[in-house]
Amino acid sequence: MDVTSFITASSASNQAKKTASLLKTLSVNALIMGESGVGKRTLASFILPDASIVDASNFDELLVALESSKELIITNIDNSPNLNRLLETIKELQVRVIATARQSLNNELVDDLFSVKFDIPPLREREEDVLFLIEKFIQEAAELFGENRTFNSENFKADLSQNANSLRRQVMINYLLQDIQDSELIEIIENYLYDKLGSNSDYRNFLYLYEVPLIRGGLKKFKSQLQLADKLGLNRNTLRKKIAENRQYL
Repeated sequence: MDVTSFITASSASNQAKKTASLLKTLSVNALIMGESGVGKRTLASFILPDASIVDASNFDELLVALESSKELIITNIDNSPNLNRLLETIKELQVRVIATARQSLNNELVDDLFSVKFDIPPLREREEDVLFLIEKFIQEAAELFGENRTFNSENFKADLSQNANSLRRQVMINYLLQDIQDSELIEIIENYLYDKLGSNSDYRNFLYLYEVPLIRGGLKKFKSQLQLADKLGLNRNTLRKKIAENRQYL
């Protein structure tokens, strides 16, 4: 199952759900396209709730599944190592297929086999869905970690780089870190550094792990380099130097 049930707050996602609902009543093959994490697999499972799911990169497993199934969900069909053979096999065995792909496929066999093709836009084009997803992931985090704390959304900027996948991860991390203790944070950094240490310049190389969050948090809180330098007890030129050294992270 995908990382989330399909949210239909935006007009684009609502239209995709309507198309999927129509496909539940039809016996046709369909291709759902879109970036990773937009809900393609969720909609495919909504259309064929009892069908097995096989990734197209597992070619031998997929051929076996086709021979023993009347309906099948094929994910990432654009990653198939032998797309034409796969499409010919589907047509020969007359298996109903709902497939997903990250991009459109310029292939006559694809056009012939899939009667319906539709796109799911990325979350950055479905802003109405993002707030609902954040709330859903907060509830999921509370259930997973056995707590019911208030989620601090101040300074929270949604990471939509991988759509629901990156957003879910970000919410989970923020949920865990908002009440983290010093000892827990130290242990996290310790575990991170354990396998990375080994050169003669490690202190200098990893100093940014301390300096960057200190500078970023300080600038957010105090709004100016002058105030931050004063609060940190640094010369303003020293702070400017630190900012310049860590510019790629700021």
